Amino acid sequence: VQLQASGGGSVQAGSSLRLSCAASGRTFSWYGMGWFRQAPGKEREFVGGVHWSSGTTYYADSMKGRFTISRDNAKNTVYLQMNSLKPEDTAVYYCAVDLRGNGGHYNSPGRYDYWGQGTQVTVSS
Repeated sequence: VQLQASGGGSVQAGSSLRLSCAASGRTFSWYGMGWFRQAPGKEREFVGGVHWSSGTTYYADSMKGRFTISRDNAKNTVYLQMNSLKPEDTAVYYCAVDLRGNGGHYNSPGRYDYWGQGTQVTVSS
């Protein structure tokens, strides 16, 4: 599976961005996809994810309300809509594929099998 993330950029606080992550390769079956982010000097942090077949989404508590995940099955693409961005949202955002759904908690990076290259989001005050 290859993942291509896009949509990052430099924006002012209060702005919105929509990130996309398109999957190619083995795309016929996986449990879900997730979004993580990593700021300089910090651990990779779970943002949210989506159960691929049902579309059920789940989020880190701190991300609820401003971030929304959706997916387009036909395009094998997952989206991360980010609203009311804050400087502390500055990070590299990664998408990842969870093939089996049984490798630990969904907020654990170790559960995910394939990762995109990341896209930089920079929010200035």
